[in-house]
Amino acid sequence: MTALRRYHAAVWDEPIVLELGRPGARGIEMPPVEPELAAEIGPATELIPAAARRETPPALPELSEPEVLRHYLHLSQETLGMMGISLFGTCTMKYNPRVNEALTSEHFVADLHPYQDEETLQGVLEVVSRLEQALCELSGMDRFVFQPGGGADAAYLHACVTRAYHAARGELAQRTEIITSIQAHPCNPATAATAGFDVITLPLEENGYPSLDALKAAVSERTASLMINNPDDMGIYNPQITEWVDVVHDAGGLCFYDHANFNGVMGKIRAAELGFDACMFMLHKTFGVPKAGGGPAVGAYGCTDRLAPYLPGPIVSFDDGRYRLSEGTPEGVGRVREFLGNVPEIVKAYAWVRAMGGDAIDRASDLSVLANNYMEKKLLQIRGVSKSHPHVAANRLEMTRYSLGDLTRDTGVTAVDVQNRMVDFGVDAFWLSHEPWLVPEPFTPEAGEMWSKEDLDYWIAVLAHVCDEAYTDPETVKTAPHRQVVHQLDPRGLDDPARWATTWRAYQRKQAALA
Repeated sequence: MTALRRYHAAVWDEPIVLELGRPGARGIEMPPVEPELAAEIGPATELIPAAARRETPPALPELSEPEVLRHYLHLSQETLGMMGISLFGTCTMKYNPRVNEALTSEHFVADLHPYQDEETLQGVLEVVSRLEQALCELSGMDRFVFQPGGGADAAYLHACVTRAYHAARGELAQRTEIITSIQAHPCNPATAATAGFDVITLPLEENGYPSLDALKAAVSERTASLMINNPDDMGIYNPQITEWVDVVHDAGGLCFYDHANFNGVMGKIRAAELGFDACMFMLHKTFGVPKAGGGPAVGAYGCTDRLAPYLPGPIVSFDDGRYRLSEGTPEGVGRVREFLGNVPEIVKAYAWVRAMGGDAIDRASDLSVLANNYMEKKLLQIRGVSKSHPHVAANRLEMTRYSLGDLTRDTGVTAVDVQNRMVDFGVDAFWLSHEPWLVPEPFTPEAGEMWSKEDLDYWIAVLAHVCDEAYTDPETVKTAPHRQVVHQLDPRGLDDPARWATTWRAYQRKQAALA
């Protein structure tokens, strides 16, 4: 038996920093300007153009240095982020090495400016080029760009490249449809629609993926591209994927591989060898780079030489012993983001790749699949837990989509209730599922390669305990969390623009109006 810890999160009821302090408090006293310097340059305020000067001083909090330290220490204790056991499925969340964070805070990364002459950027351009080479090796693609700001951005870039490719062939007016599946990540149909395409969504069938016959029925002379992830979030790999690519290519369409779930197959398959024309990796997930709260992120987009003319600039090349930047070809889709993208995240991903090496990347995918199937065997022994497509006997890859539908039917306790209660034991809330839910009350843990067997056992023990509580004491679960920084939030103001505020000034204005 795995013992559950006597966990309780730190609770400080900490105000925001703008509500702290008192007039006159200081963390540092700035010395007066020397008389000689003042005589030479005059009043400091005169150095600021009159149009840029404030009419009134900013309403900044006034605190001593210990008070500032205490405030942010309290916030850090209340927000541990991924330092709990976070099996966040469909995203391959993993530990972000501290050495990489330290590396990118050094002046040779942090102080670079994109308007520097490329001759002064040789080091960082070499990193970009070498990471491109590594991703080409992992995927079989010929070129990569790092401008997209995330996975959805990379999917949108593919939709734009698809548009440019067919326009160059005089077929854009004809090729109006992009095909995907109901279990593809929502960014695929969403970005296709945003780029002006009609979307055909294939349903899952008995084997856990759409049938080849369904694809053939959808493909036509109107097909512009296939956008698909494989394995999907159920953990099921489509063994007919090469036939899928052939069907789409025979009709004149392109094929895009969404590699959000790359962790279970990295080092094992290469998108180009399966016939795909393009793929994307999420550096902020698979490659050990922080994801943070919606950013920073990088969706690395790669393609074969067939599509390379349509890539956005700037593109890094190596010529005559120097790294160069070019804007790409006239056929390119143009910038999709400023400059090279998020360079510090590229540096972190490169450091991760170099630290791992090819052999360790291959081994990491083995560990990811092993850990997932170890978890699956134990999780399915818990009362109230089932998995998607239970009749599919083949091993799942790096994640499995589970259901608490039986638990909800028996007890009234939902997956969200279980999620809320599990955080009372020091683990991070599990991921449910992308919408629409294809299985009732879903949850999707993903172990990846980084969590120890002890961590996985503890996570499983917590879920087993909470599911047992659901049958014996459901109100405790429904009213959770009880040992976290906050309890259940009152949701009534979340959709009311008269109440929520994203800035201090808006908060003050709206609170005054509500008073």
